[in-house]
Amino acid sequence: MRIIRDYQNVPEECQGLVLAIGNFDGVHRGHQTVIAQAQDAADQLGVPSGVLTFEPHPREFFAPDAPPFRLSTMETKAAHLNWLGVDVMAAVNFDLAFSQKTAEEFVKDVLVDGFRAVQVVVGYDFIFGHKRQGTTVVLAELAKKYGFDVTVVEPVGEETVIFSSTAIRECLKQGNPSQAASLLGHWWEVEGDVIEGDKRGRTIGFPTANIPLVGYHQPKLGVYAVRIGLHKGTHVDWIDGVANFGKRPTFDKQDVLLEAHLLDFDEDLYGQTIRVAFVDFIRPEMKFAGIEQLEAQIAEDVETARTMLSDAKNRQVKYADKKVHS
Repeated sequence: MRIIRDYQNVPEECQGLVLAIGNFDGVHRGHQTVIAQAQDAADQLGVPSGVLTFEPHPREFFAPDAPPFRLSTMETKAAHLNWLGVDVMAAVNFDLAFSQKTAEEFVKDVLVDGFRAVQVVVGYDFIFGHKRQGTTVVLAELAKKYGFDVTVVEPVGEETVIFSSTAIRECLKQGNPSQAASLLGHWWEVEGDVIEGDKRGRTIGFPTANIPLVGYHQPKLGVYAVRIGLHKGTHVDWIDGVANFGKRPTFDKQDVLLEAHLLDFDEDLYGQTIRVAFVDFIRPEMKFAGIEQLEAQIAEDVETARTMLSDAKNRQVKYADKKVHS
């Protein structure tokens, strides 16, 4: 997958494509349907498929001091788009000048002159242009003027649930990563650099990789069964683990940190960038009377995580089967 950051001077091989447009935060199953329709159209036309998204997220740009809300960074988003088989990811810089483009300027400058899009696929609630003046109706009108096709995808869900980033955030807030995964079509994951901590875990036999959760929506504080992804060249090795996301009240800490213990693993990860996928919730964070009580609980958490992760193998296959486009 090619990743480009600008709509100007786009390489020729990344032009003349079918573009799915949106923020695609989390790349959930609703997003996957939009992307799959773009890929199907691209296959029929014999042109590349692309995803046009924006960095930083517009909501981040307009409210930089608001609480973190993102389900995916550009890097984790790119990993999922690559998994879906997208040919081109365009992560356009969203700055003041870009935010002030009118709906027609966005269409002409970005879609027509920049990417020479032959078709655009968007969700039913797609809004664009300065002061959110562009709707799917406006987009269809401008498409006729500039000579490309538009497909608008209706809401996607199952039973009474619409696949949405808002619904996924609520699942994570409630400590239900399994339900979040059913909406995402994959485990929710974060990515970050391993930093040095207090190194207390190694003294009780449970060393951890410590990751500040910067910019991400915060899940419920507590202990989780997780899978940790280690970058090995062009691929990722996934290792079972157990992680605490919280303030570590036993040691009177106040900052929030993700501490991941990799099962049956003994290598130095300091300075490496790793991925942590949240599989299941084990228990809320607790304050213990002392180290011995904490050590005993962690040992119990490890065994619980092993059982949960073993049971989750089939669920992971199920989620992978929901990949819309192969």
